[in-house]
Amino acid sequence: QVQLVESGGGLVQAGDSLRVSCAASGRTFSGATMGWFRQAPGKEREFVATIRSGGTTYYTDSVKGRFTISRDNAKNTVYLQMFSLKPEDTAVYYCAASFTYYCSPYYCTSRDLYDYWGQGTQVTVSS
Repeated sequence: QVQLVESGGGLVQAGDSLRVSCAASGRTFSGATMGWFRQAPGKEREFVATIRSGGTTYYTDSVKGRFTISRDNAKNTVYLQMFSLKPEDTAVYYCAASFTYYCSPYYCTSRDLYDYWGQGTQVTVSS
């Protein structure tokens, strides 16, 4: 079992920056592929970013160049640093962990490939 707890969300102005964090416990963190997803009001949960155990990253097109995913294995924590936030970034941001072998050679963007999820943290960007 793995517990994931997100933090760092809040209300910011368009153009501002924010870093959300995800603290993991219960199972070895370093071997997991980690992902960030988000769900806006009235919309489906969508992929944002992923980082593999080896440190390689992948982002959805709408956040490329603005968001950076990183991990600190010593702290069992994954981060999502968000720059130049836009109102359309407003959503609940969810952290997820995958122990699926498929996620090692490939970048995992599907919700079905992630085994554990956090409770989410709200990010609101005003115009």
